[in-house]
Amino acid sequence: MNTVQLEVDGPVAIVAINRPQVRNAINPQTAAELRTAFEWVAGDDSVKAAVLTGRGGAFCAGYDLAAFAEVGMDHTALDLLGPGQPGPMGPSRITLPKPTIAAVEGHAVAGGLELAIWCDLRVVAEDAVFGVFCRRWGVPLIDGGTVRLPRLIGQSHALDMILTGRPVAADEALRMGLANRVVPSGQTLEAAVDLARQITEFPQTCMLADRAAVYSQDGLDQATALDSEARTGLEVLRSGESVSGAGKFARGAGRHGSFSQ
Repeated sequence: MNTVQLEVDGPVAIVAINRPQVRNAINPQTAAELRTAFEWVAGDDSVKAAVLTGRGGAFCAGYDLAAFAEVGMDHTALDLLGPGQPGPMGPSRITLPKPTIAAVEGHAVAGGLELAIWCDLRVVAEDAVFGVFCRRWGVPLIDGGTVRLPRLIGQSHALDMILTGRPVAADEALRMGLANRVVPSGQTLEAAVDLARQITEFPQTCMLADRAAVYSQDGLDQATALDSEARTGLEVLRSGESVSGAGKFARGAGRHGSFSQ
């Protein structure tokens, strides 16, 4: 049985982890299926954005520790988790060229937190919980948690979560920038797909270039980052997309803050 379900809703792909009996914890099969699903998303031109979610009221409880316990100290198996190898959670070491939104119900903890912050945005249920729960078991963050979390919410907030392993509720997650939207429980998938559709309606060359520029500037000094942004922006201007958009504005589109084109 597939442990990952892939649906396409117009320009939006929905990737769902389907192991509700273990709160969508990731085992090797699921990790491989997640990578395959997102590699397909990256390569299909008809898909403009993706939503990652979990079935059965949980986003993801992290890596399946029962599966990990079976590996034990098999160093050959452990070497497959190291640098240059796919992340044990699946797509965590892939740089996806398209916007991805996490629809978070229930728990997004340990590796599940790492999957959530791998996404560009997070739509979160009001009773959702984030946390580095693997702190209790001596299992490290190895799917981007120590890299993406401080870049996303700042080092102080990130260290608070990483060192203590404490649960972080949706309202606190929103305040610290971990959540982008908070919605009633059971409505995250619908809200995330709606948000993804809104993003796909914008001129794509420009939106994707701006997104790429945000990620590429991290770690660069300001002058280098500004030069990189200028190069990326010029490519968009030379594509003709901006001239087309300016023409629509000149003909009356977008007046009074309207987003319709």
